[in-house]
Amino acid sequence: MDTLPYKLQTIVPILRMFDVEKTKDFYLNYLEFKLDWEHQYEDNFPLYMQVSHGDCVIHLSEHHGDCCPGAALRIQAEHIEALHAKLVSKQYKYMKPGLETAPWGTKEIGVIDPAGNRLTLYENIARND
Repeated sequence: MDTLPYKLQTIVPILRMFDVEKTKDFYLNYLEFKLDWEHQYEDNFPLYMQVSHGDCVIHLSEHHGDCCPGAALRIQAEHIEALHAKLVSKQYKYMKPGLETAPWGTKEIGVIDPAGNRLTLYENIARND
């Protein structure tokens, strides 16, 4: 097999957003991402922004043609039980996530952002099959 002359790198998903303030509250306050940057061509134009948490980078867009609401992402995490405890302690009005052990060997937290995008935060665990 020939070696490819290129290498693919990290994926940065683009998620649709409708309400900037609720989106910022969800990602920046609830999930504790940081706002890296925002872009608008002019006032009263759609907003495009980047948020990140460690190596996880997500773009959020108000632009109609960028993407459809209701996407699903799986984000690998470490210390999922501590993350779950932190999220539950925040008493976020719109989300009360559980912590589930999936049959495929992960512990998972499912959350939904204000635009209906589903984020599954997961950690691989040892399986005893």
